[in-house]
Amino acid sequence: MPLSNPPEYGQSMLPAGTYAGQVVLITGGGTGLGKAMALEFARLGAAIAIISRKPEHLESGMAAIRELGGEVAAVPCDIRDPDQIARAFDQIEEAIGPVTVLVNNAAANFPVAAETMSANAWRTVTQIVLDGTFFCATEFTRRRLVAGEGGAILNIGATYSWTGGPGTAHSAAAKAGVTNLTQSLAVEWAPDDIRVNCLAPGLFLNEDHPDNLVKGVKGGAGRESSRPASRVPAGRTGAMHELGWAATYLCSPFAGYITGHTLVVDGANWLRRSLVMPEFETVRDTIAPRL
Repeated sequence: MPLSNPPEYGQSMLPAGTYAGQVVLITGGGTGLGKAMALEFARLGAAIAIISRKPEHLESGMAAIRELGGEVAAVPCDIRDPDQIARAFDQIEEAIGPVTVLVNNAAANFPVAAETMSANAWRTVTQIVLDGTFFCATEFTRRRLVAGEGGAILNIGATYSWTGGPGTAHSAAAKAGVTNLTQSLAVEWAPDDIRVNCLAPGLFLNEDHPDNLVKGVKGGAGRESSRPASRVPAGRTGAMHELGWAATYLCSPFAGYITGHTLVVDGANWLRRSLVMPEFETVRDTIAPRL
């Protein structure tokens, strides 16, 4: 029997209006996990700002927020470039007000054996995941300090920041940096009423980003797994709004004494360890050849 399903989509975990008057910026908030979090913040009264490099992602995010009746601004931005980030914050502030909550969600990842990874592939992931998180966080905080007001930052991490990620060395290293950065910035900025936390999601399947990291990866003894839920001790994958609820809680006043923390939302999946482990297979054998 799997873990119980969550309450149905559309219900709120926090009181109505928790984020009234707040502007929540979500990087990569137009699709996938980012959009799911944006919807929950909007449901609680936040005005939503989305930045992304891709116009179609901005359009997708705006349409979803407007369907809820929420206020939204979308700005093209490459978070690898601090100057673009500063301009995006300016545009957002002019459109809907100063950003009070930042969710560093934008990421990149793809499976590849380390010895075949190009320098460009390494930089593509590390600059978006780690550099982009740092650049957005510091831009946000400088503005909050000038305003003399606090705020909340939520970084999106990964559980393989603690274990390593064979086949995704670039992403695992970058996410480890995000986890460490969360802890460092939480201490530095707590005296300024700026909290910094991190979410480490498990397996959340959705139409925007199919689970391409498990596609083409063999299961035990070389078998392909067609049931993603079978990979999780909980017996099911995560519902997108569950992640949204976790994000809205960590950034809310109800979590006002929580900072520097990484919350894992993965149905106990990263804790899967046993005295008798499955037969070891090399990364070269488990990653399907890239066409």
